Amino acid sequence: MAESDLAEPCREGSPRWGPQHAGARELAELYSPGKRLQEWISVMLCFLLMSFNFCNIIRYFSFEHTASIVLSIVAGIVTADFASGLVHWGADTWGSVELPIVGKAFIRPFREHHIDPTAITRHDFIETNGDNCMLTIIPLSCLAFKFISHSPDLIYKSYATDCFIFALAMFVTLTNQIHKWSHTYFGLPSWVVFLQDWHIILPRKHHRIHHVSPHETYFCITTGWLNYPLEKIGFWRRLEEIIHGVTGEKPRSDDLKWAQKVK
Repeated sequence: MAESDLAEPCREGSPRWGPQHAGARELAELYSPGKRLQEWISVMLCFLLMSFNFCNIIRYFSFEHTASIVLSIVAGIVTADFASGLVHWGADTWGSVELPIVGKAFIRPFREHHIDPTAITRHDFIETNGDNCMLTIIPLSCLAFKFISHSPDLIYKSYATDCFIFALAMFVTLTNQIHKWSHTYFGLPSWVVFLQDWHIILPRKHHRIHHVSPHETYFCITTGWLNYPLEKIGFWRRLEEIIHGVTGEKPRSDDLKWAQKVK
């Protein structure tokens, strides 16, 4: 399917997707100065904590625990991939932009992204990564407090767990940047293209599957490793059936509303 066919048609002759779509323009205008400030603070705190924790991870490294460290890091990456899918699925499928606080601040970007998938490529580093940085401040703060307050013996004993937490936090932090790269087809650094080609991070061709309307599969956007197995077992579909049965809410109804806006 061509990229121009990835969104629902709204009306004959009207823009089907992209920055000229009426819904995309309205959603972009909801990005506020207060939201921008929250993103700046989140990014600064997150990277300060990440730098401090990384220095301590290096400081306490020991070759005797190499196998457990590698396993912990891989587990952290896989967990981050699943977490990205869970958050992505939840925000894509449920809720509304009209919800107090969370609607305009956190659900809005997901609605905009389906109507204008290239909008993320026009977002700067702060707008792209601010929300994910906010999510990881608490675990990174807890890890930093542990390095400050615990004895070296205690830190050595829990080092593999600390590596898991750090890898999880780091890949959650980078998820939206990786997602942005999956929509960027020109000018990517060669090392990013290498990581995509070897499916170490989310590949561009792999992520296009999600953008086939009605956007109901392949939600994991960190590495995408879990997309195929979750799809094979119908994981997201079964969750939607359960929630629909309990609440009566229809999946992606708000998403469809914005896609059909023409003015």
